[in-house]
Amino acid sequence: MTREPRDAPQFYLTAPSPCPYLPGREERKVFTHLIGRRATGLNDTLTQSGFRRSQTIAYRPACEGCRACVSVRVCVNEFKVSKSFRRVLDRNSDLIGRAVEPRPTSEQYGLFRDYLAARHAEGGMADMSILDYAMMIEDSHVETRLVEYRRRGPDSGFTGRGIGPLVALCVTDILADGLSMVYSFYNPELADRSLGTFMILEHIERARSLALPHLYLGYWVEGSRKMGYKARFLPQERLGLNGWERAG
Repeated sequence: MTREPRDAPQFYLTAPSPCPYLPGREERKVFTHLIGRRATGLNDTLTQSGFRRSQTIAYRPACEGCRACVSVRVCVNEFKVSKSFRRVLDRNSDLIGRAVEPRPTSEQYGLFRDYLAARHAEGGMADMSILDYAMMIEDSHVETRLVEYRRRGPDSGFTGRGIGPLVALCVTDILADGLSMVYSFYNPELADRSLGTFMILEHIERARSLALPHLYLGYWVEGSRKMGYKARFLPQERLGLNGWERAG
């Protein structure tokens, strides 16, 4: 009988719950813990296998009879900015993103609450306290950064820092083969700026500057309005039964 290594991850299955993406369906997830010295390497391996991170948990859908959730990653080195994407970049040319250590602030939490109230008032995160938010940011055993977006200032070209209030934020994991956008939020009063799209475009360039070939966007769900936007970032690879397959 072959024994597993002492530090081999243990996987668990959640109970069924309503699917947040496709009405009338249920979802289940398989998950494991990302803790200790193995967390970084395990997060790399699992992300490449279609898992996502939430704090110290790596999870993946394990729904019986449904494979609608498809992991997607942008092919950074081949990505070309379209005319519509160029307009988004132009609208936000006054913003600058800066990667900082994952430390929660009251300013971040205020923006987070405004975002949830405007965009996800009925969602599962709507009642998160400031302590819950702090755990979401700090509870990571892998290499994580916060990318904060503020308006450019006269010295931003030298300091790499923006000025003024926080406009948007992304929790970003740094992997061996790419960046993973774990969670992002933004000022809902600036909807005309398409800040969600802007953060993805900025992260593509961020990954390229770090010589990382992929940007992981999480799950694309065909037929879901919440997730449909991810299909626009081409070329990309989608994880299927035969591994990562190119799209676009």
